[in-house]
Amino acid sequence: MKMNKYLVSAFGALSLIAFNACSTEEPVEPTVTGSESQTEPVEMAGEVIVKFDPSVSDLLDERGLTQTRSGAAATRSGIYSVDEVLDMLGECELERVFPIDELHEEQTRQAGLHLWYVVRFSDKYSVEEVVDRLSTLGEVQTAAPNRTVKRAYRTDRKPIPFPKELLNAPATRADGANGYIYNDELLKWEWHVINRGYQDHFVIDAEEDAEVAKAKFKVGADVNCEKAWERSTGDPSIVVAVLDEGIYWRHPDLQANMWVNEGETYGSHKDNDKNGYVGDYYGYDFINNTGIISCDASADTGHGTHVAGVIAARNNNGIGITSIAGGTAENPGVKLMSCQIFSGNSSSNTVSLARAIKYAADNGAVILQCSWGYGSGAANGYEYTAGFATQEEWETNCPLEKASLDYFVHNAGSPNGPIEGGIPIFASGNEYAPAAGFPGAADYCVSVNAIAADYTLSTFSNYGPGSNISAPGGDQDYYFDYVNTAEGQNPAYTMARGAVGCVLSTMPPQVSNGTEYGYMEGTSMACPHVSGVAALGLSYAAQLRKHFTAAEFRKLLVESATPIDDYQSGNKSYYHYVTDLGKTYRKIIPLSQYVGKNGGLVNADKLLSAIADESAGTPVSFPNIYVGIGEENAVKEDPARYFKQGETLTYTLKIDNTSVATGEIKEGKAVFTGLAEGATTASITASNGEVQKFNITVRKSANGSGWL
Repeated sequence: MKMNKYLVSAFGALSLIAFNACSTEEPVEPTVTGSESQTEPVEMAGEVIVKFDPSVSDLLDERGLTQTRSGAAATRSGIYSVDEVLDMLGECELERVFPIDELHEEQTRQAGLHLWYVVRFSDKYSVEEVVDRLSTLGEVQTAAPNRTVKRAYRTDRKPIPFPKELLNAPATRADGANGYIYNDELLKWEWHVINRGYQDHFVIDAEEDAEVAKAKFKVGADVNCEKAWERSTGDPSIVVAVLDEGIYWRHPDLQANMWVNEGETYGSHKDNDKNGYVGDYYGYDFINNTGIISCDASADTGHGTHVAGVIAARNNNGIGITSIAGGTAENPGVKLMSCQIFSGNSSSNTVSLARAIKYAADNGAVILQCSWGYGSGAANGYEYTAGFATQEEWETNCPLEKASLDYFVHNAGSPNGPIEGGIPIFASGNEYAPAAGFPGAADYCVSVNAIAADYTLSTFSNYGPGSNISAPGGDQDYYFDYVNTAEGQNPAYTMARGAVGCVLSTMPPQVSNGTEYGYMEGTSMACPHVSGVAALGLSYAAQLRKHFTAAEFRKLLVESATPIDDYQSGNKSYYHYVTDLGKTYRKIIPLSQYVGKNGGLVNADKLLSAIADESAGTPVSFPNIYVGIGEENAVKEDPARYFKQGETLTYTLKIDNTSVATGEIKEGKAVFTGLAEGATTASITASNGEVQKFNITVRKSANGSGWL
């Protein structure tokens, strides 16, 4: 299976992956059939992405090229040299990549994202010809193909469903009745959340096999949540955007933690909140251009639902799984935003991907959960075409992706909240390669390797340069020997070979035999463990009323990881491609190759301890307010978010110049109304005597375009 450097892969979901590690045998590569086609990446015929020079911004505005996706695209730009090329193309159209979001148009323009357009034309001309012609124009900064973005995991290989026979625990059990902090019935199978070593429900035929298996489950080879939960179990102000297949938002373990766009109505055919996207209630499907999130296409694997459950399934509800930052009914956890970039057999593309990233930033997400990425530049050429070798190479070839990630890193969050900027978290890749793939390997992202349940790096995982941290991701080929599949045995033993070494999480019913839970593996599954821990850390920062920059928090996340080099000793044997080939292709790899190249194991307790340190972060402060004349502030701020133990306090407002603006505390939120153009100082005083000062600026709208 070849993978071109332009082909995006959603790393994981029991994917077919290449070998690039040392072996004690001469490699005789097997032939594996049934994989999804991974031939050349496909430039979308008749589509080119253009970034115009800022000098022609006014011309584009005058031409009216600011319509949303639902509007009619223009046929000409109003720029003479560009329109000469468009005239040559004949029937064509222009569409702004990022639709108008009235609340964020100003910062969109400050970032230069309003200058990106898609040019669509007939197949009379090739993409290369059009790129070449547009690239020569002084009014065009960048011209590049709109490339097809495909999943590289196999959609023919579905997840391993959790057996129905084991879903029989009553939902009314008391806390801890299962021997754990939470009463979720499947927690004992989630070694990746709480690993207590080998346990009886993992068994195995022969006694000697059981003894071997015990060595493959080591106490503590997990994300170290139990002590962290004493500090925080999540906070609904923290939003994680899942860029993947759609999330099955009806899932009983997920629905309570889905992000909801309060300005929208589910199923609406109108853009009620004027953010440029119609009916985006739980997020948006950027492939089918609809607010209806779906995960029931025949080629869907449940991947998006699976990673979502690892991050924020509801805890202590007596059913299903335990997550890292899902909270409980009494203390709700973080929120999940579904940014759907894969759907069935439909390919995604560069434009859809960039829109999803910017949408996440503009709608409150502070973490991007990205279990996809390009092939590693160090991938084994026998089965993969190597990807980008350097950050410069990736940024040059993927300018729109880079621009949208820059926007997220710098514009997500708030200067007055727990984090200023955003944290993009990526899977490092499943190519056995000694380097992570991009974009995750970029220095402003976090790239995640996978480990097995004994601290050893997963046999398939990328590692080394570009990767930052490790997390549980499973290792099916490594655990294959030790599962009883004999007919008539307890279903706990017969669920599937190797499932106990994989990651258990939420699934849509159609790919889980109706159980709504199942197993997957990959750096895809390691990635949401880090996203969940990061979300838990930001939840704790929000509770402490602490503020971090994205760079500061990213550093804390990585530096708080537990060193695992001591476990990377001796050899590790496994059956390569065992689910396809059986026990015919055994490999042995020296674990020493991973020493100093795994980044350490993500550690929730250590991260939260680092956040609590007095030297870490700065206090949050009530934000400056910007409002239009005769209008109320669009975001109604909750004063409690800016004072320690703020939920127990009451507040009063004082505005120094009431001819400019007025304000009041209404239903717990600070509401301001602009009266006249200008600025005034103001303050908010809590009942404990603490005072915070801020400014109110009242401005005119600009010709009704939605930006101030």
